[in-house]
Amino acid sequence: YPSRVFVGDTFCYYAGMTFAVAGILGHFSKTLLLFFAPQILNFIYSIPQLFKIVPCPRHRLPKFNPKTGNLEPSTIAPDSTRANLTMLNLFLVLFGPMPEKRLVQLLLAFQVVSCVAAFGVRYGLSSVFYDVVH
Repeated sequence: YPSRVFVGDTFCYYAGMTFAVAGILGHFSKTLLLFFAPQILNFIYSIPQLFKIVPCPRHRLPKFNPKTGNLEPSTIAPDSTRANLTMLNLFLVLFGPMPEKRLVQLLLAFQVVSCVAAFGVRYGLSSVFYDVVH
C-alpha cells in the first residue's frame, strides 16, 4: 500500500478544473453539475467535520490494515469508534473493510449509477430544470 488509484490534491484540482472549463465553454454547466452528484454528496456529508462541528483530523482517508490487506474506516480521533465523514469511510462502514480494488469498484459503480440518473434528469425531467430543451 501506497494507493494506486486515490490520487492526491494536485490531480483532483487539475481534473476538476478541466471538467469545469469544458462545461463552461461548452455551455453545459448545469448538466455537468448533475454528473458531480457523488462529489456534492461527499461535501454535504463532510460538512460537520469541515465546519468543526465534529473533530476533523488532518488526514481522513481510510487506514490500511497490513494484517488483512484491507482498508478500514479511519476515525475522528485515535480513541474514538466514530468514522470520519467521507464517502470512502461511509462505504467502508456500510459494506465493511475491503481491499482497495473492491472499494474502487464500488465507488465507480456508484459514480456510473449517478451519471445514468443524471442523464435521466437531464433528458427526462429537462423541462423542470432547464429553460430550453434541445
